[in-house]
Amino acid sequence: MARWLFKEEPDHYDFASLVRDRRTLWDGVSNNLALQNLRRVQSGDNVFFYHTGKQKAVVGVMRVVSDPGPDPEGEDEKSVVVEVEPVRLLSRPVTLAEIKADAALKGWDLVRLPRLSVVPVTDAQWRRVEEISRTAT
Repeated sequence: MARWLFKEEPDHYDFASLVRDRRTLWDGVSNNLALQNLRRVQSGDNVFFYHTGKQKAVVGVMRVVSDPGPDPEGEDEKSVVVEVEPVRLLSRPVTLAEIKADAALKGWDLVRLPRLSVVPVTDAQWRRVEEISRTAT
């Protein structure tokens, strides 16, 4: 099982919307590297839900419930989508500022490639984000 981080603008679709909808297709990925990453995602993988924009924080955990497939509404034949469902909110959001300040997370693609919307997460990075989410601010 792999781990990932998917980014979304909360004004467009936020974690609360995913909880309400129970499932959604994760689409709209156009960057070539992000698409390569999305093609590697598999059903059962865990994903951090990251709010971009003003919040810039990891806010929740999702589970992938379908392997990548063609975007049913996409005009680009290279586009792929996966279906995701919510697992839980984090104890508290983990901000990008906290991630950048943490020595264990400085080399993460989330920090190095800030425009990338689908980012791999190592087991160590996953554990560290979970640890930070359980600490008081």
